[in-house]
Amino acid sequence: GPRSTMVAVNPLFPRAALPKQQRPITIASGEDFSRFNTMYYLKGALAGGICCGVTHGALTPVDVVKTRMQLDPVKYNKGMIGGFRQVIAGEGAGALLTGLGPTVSGYFVQGWFKFGGVEFFKIQAAKALGDEKAWNNRNGIYLGAAAIAEFIADIFLCPLEATRIRLVSNPTYAPSMMSAMTKMASEEGVIGGFYAGFGPILFKQVPYTMAKFAVQGKVAEMIYDGMKKQPSELSGSANVGVSLSSGVVAGVAAAVISHPADTLLSKVNKAGAGGSGGIVSRLMNIAVETGAWKLCTQGLGARCVMIGTLTAGQFGIFDSVMSALGASKFHFHDPSKGH
Repeated sequence: GPRSTMVAVNPLFPRAALPKQQRPITIASGEDFSRFNTMYYLKGALAGGICCGVTHGALTPVDVVKTRMQLDPVKYNKGMIGGFRQVIAGEGAGALLTGLGPTVSGYFVQGWFKFGGVEFFKIQAAKALGDEKAWNNRNGIYLGAAAIAEFIADIFLCPLEATRIRLVSNPTYAPSMMSAMTKMASEEGVIGGFYAGFGPILFKQVPYTMAKFAVQGKVAEMIYDGMKKQPSELSGSANVGVSLSSGVVAGVAAAVISHPADTLLSKVNKAGAGGSGGIVSRLMNIAVETGAWKLCTQGLGARCVMIGTLTAGQFGIFDSVMSALGASKFHFHDPSKGH
């Protein structure tokens, strides 16, 4: 009968041969999920690695000064610009690029898993739920996908970040990233040296990434709604413009949410900070010593500018690389609008 010919005509979707009521909703829905194959996720991961590596690499000088200000606020008390001058005067301009290599490689790896992971988990959730449920729960999907992807990314980032902070706070520790990692592993063990900060990194990065992706998704959607356009109806540069503007808002929101943890993390990586107990008791001691208001505000202005720029850059570069690779990004669709 006609059923067998359907299977023969379309071997990719043997499900189409099922009677209508048993067909999965994804086939009947507006989104063609067949284009989200392994190649798509690899492109997403590559675009993520590039956008995070490039943006964090470019901000290395800012990060060097910020880390010094957090570790030694007494000496570096002249603000961001003053801090730049102090570092250059004391150690030469080259010091501003301390940790450039580990920063770029660390964040390439992190961006690979973070952006690639968010795309993967977001699309898998949308596929499993079908158009309508996915649309109604899109904020929850953003938050969940971002949390899982960030957790995975941090497993890879944590050793690189611990080594980078060690090198920035003690430039004479080792001549290179690899030698510093080998030295830390032999002196302190893999867990002690590299994963001492894993809890705090999750505590800082997971809320940060959840805010970043959920706010960016929401703001981008509001911009498209305001323009009464779908992403597919706009030019590449217009879509990148939306990514940039929604990225700034997302970056500032994410910076404010994760700032207390960021300050704690910079302080806890300093040898001897917060006493000699376990990581939680040390964090509590540092939090009490610093005080809540200072934790939330110390260096916040600089960080909002930094993370706002960074996040806008990341979403802009991510979209540019994706379109250069010929991949069109997944967007949630409102089934009632029939797009």
